[in-house]
Amino acid sequence: FRSRQTDALPAWRACCLGESEARIKGLRHAAGVRAMTRHGKNCTAGAVYTYYEKKKDTAVSGYGTQSLRLSKDAIKDFDCCCLSLQPCKDPVITPDGFIYEKEAILEYILHQKTEIAKKIKAYEKQKNIKKTELAELAKAEKESKVKAFLEKESTIVSKPLNPFSSKEATVTYGEAQASSSTEPVQHAGEKHLPSFWIPSLTPEAKASTVRKPDKTVYCPMSGRSLKMKDLIPVNFLPVDSKLERVQLINKQERYVCAVTRDVLGNSVPCAVLRPSGAVVTVECVEKLIKCDMIDPINGAQLTEKDIIHIQRGGTGFAGSGVKLEAKESRPVMQA
Repeated sequence: FRSRQTDALPAWRACCLGESEARIKGLRHAAGVRAMTRHGKNCTAGAVYTYYEKKKDTAVSGYGTQSLRLSKDAIKDFDCCCLSLQPCKDPVITPDGFIYEKEAILEYILHQKTEIAKKIKAYEKQKNIKKTELAELAKAEKESKVKAFLEKESTIVSKPLNPFSSKEATVTYGEAQASSSTEPVQHAGEKHLPSFWIPSLTPEAKASTVRKPDKTVYCPMSGRSLKMKDLIPVNFLPVDSKLERVQLINKQERYVCAVTRDVLGNSVPCAVLRPSGAVVTVECVEKLIKCDMIDPINGAQLTEKDIIHIQRGGTGFAGSGVKLEAKESRPVMQA
């Protein structure tokens, strides 16, 4: 019985070891599959540089132009301010069609005028400093000329020439002046330091010059000149006049056309009539208003400049006619 038991032990151990090895191999195989999946995404030894790896490296490295497709959530509504990005309480529009909150755009214009006044003050101060420096340089140059003239006058000595002296002993005034003029050049050459890295020869940083500032205030969106008199008030017609402003803002469809009562939105091209400030659809302008060029709200005569097209934010679809791709230009590594 003992011999049979001893013979059965190695077989039992072998069976257990075989099962454990199989389990370990199975675990290693499962881990290897997961590792290979991760390795495929972070591959650094592959023969092909995939588009995924290139895009990932470009985002991390900080080099190369990055482009991003904007969604609807990243686009403002047509009735929102271009500065605060919030629905306007007292909207105004520029001749280029950009809508602003009146308080926000007036605060922007005043801030720009304050900054321009500061720049003009700094420019005038710099101008006065340059004038004083030029006056001091002219004064110093004049004093140096007078000093040099007095030194030359003091070196002139009126001595009678001895006709019996040799030519080598006689030195004329011109030769003496030439020799005296060469001495400071030699001394200056001796004082010149040959090394650029010696502290006495290192360049000093000069104060940056202030350029003459531009007194014009520019629109933050179009980049054209903007004045307070150019701002035109806009009168949106709400869907329901009984709704309060908070309830109106929470609704997706807030305003309608002043003539046709069509719902306005980013997908509907709109325009503002300058005399009345009414917001109408472009379709209404083309089919009704341009027939007689009269404002249907107050009866005023219209011109082409009185019809201002509102700049829309887009709908998130490529067919809306608005550029929905943002690009950021960054340094490029070139071989």
